[in-house]
Amino acid sequence: MTIHDPLNHPATGRPVAPARIDTREAALDAARRLAADWAPKAAERDRDRILPHDEIADFSASGLGAITVPRAYGGPGLDYLTLAEVFEILCAADSSVGQIPQNHFGVVQLLSEAGSPNQKARWFADILSGARIGNAGPEKGPKVITHNTTGLTRGPDGLRLNGRRFYSTGAIFAHWIPTRANDDQGRPVQVWVPHDAPGVTVIDDWSSFGQRTTASGTVVFDNVAVPEDQIIPVWQRAQVPGLAGPVSQLVQAAIDSGIAIGALDQAIAFVRDKARPWVDSGVARAQDDPYIIADIGRLQIDLWAARAVLHDAARLLNDIAAGEVTLESSARASVAVAEAKILTTEIALNAAEKLFELAGSAATRAAPNLGRVWRNARVHTLHDPLRWKYHLLGNWHLNGALPARHQWN
Repeated sequence: MTIHDPLNHPATGRPVAPARIDTREAALDAARRLAADWAPKAAERDRDRILPHDEIADFSASGLGAITVPRAYGGPGLDYLTLAEVFEILCAADSSVGQIPQNHFGVVQLLSEAGSPNQKARWFADILSGARIGNAGPEKGPKVITHNTTGLTRGPDGLRLNGRRFYSTGAIFAHWIPTRANDDQGRPVQVWVPHDAPGVTVIDDWSSFGQRTTASGTVVFDNVAVPEDQIIPVWQRAQVPGLAGPVSQLVQAAIDSGIAIGALDQAIAFVRDKARPWVDSGVARAQDDPYIIADIGRLQIDLWAARAVLHDAARLLNDIAAGEVTLESSARASVAVAEAKILTTEIALNAAEKLFELAGSAATRAAPNLGRVWRNARVHTLHDPLRWKYHLLGNWHLNGALPARHQWN
């Protein structure tokens, strides 16, 4: 299929030809190059809410969007540890921009598990050509997050999609916008819609105080024509164990880990270069204050611990994916990723808060805009509540209860 956007780079106007990444080392190097480019303007983008069109085009050009496309469909099929580390690197530089591809990779995993052979061949080819996959997320309102009024109806001219979705991270930058809907029999399906299809409107109404440039706002589907072959019948997977949920959560945990890495890096740099020692410390430099030294050490070991658990969870997913995924192994994946999510959430929040305590009042000035670090940590870690991660772990260890299978587990 022809990609609907010609993939021209916003800055140059020239078509983007994605690089080919085949190894873990190449993926991490590409992520480091992007991070080095993104970091210097992260404060400005957040302050002025400049949407990162150029940065996301550069992400596409890097080839990183295709790293988990299976080898059977022409991709490198790189592992989940590489995926997690790529997100850590990008989000340490700018977690708003780094979060944008989260749904791209979540959808790639679901497509791998639930798509038909023809759908996989079609959409994996698009991704290898540089297509970005967005998301039209849950609906607004106080009802449970899985509540859904978006639906397909069948008429004389075929299927039509109607609905209004929110939390649509990546949709404004995407070529395909998948969304959950009910089919004409009321069963849950995933519908893939081109971003420029008649009746599709992406509204930039994201107004959160954190992750400000993710553009995670509204997508409206108004009587959008949907061919049958652009529907994945996820209802058929209801009783089939898989890794779509754990992979989605692994990416979320890696984003939080990246935020923590960036917060600690910012704290160390500010203490070294700009913070003043306390009057009673008896030292000439803030970095020689024994209490600051101890706190940096404590944060560092907490970060290492969180990252170790995150990386172990990714390795476990690799091992499970190498064989047949069973109810038991799918549950173990969810448990491992929940453990990582707890620790990465806690270190992201703690490091972002300690950044100001250690750096002092100068760190609160408008120019460096370090407030974005805490705001991003606070907003992103709200994606799924820790109290239910603790419940999942307790219920598993105490009662042997298998976690529910959905994208938040």
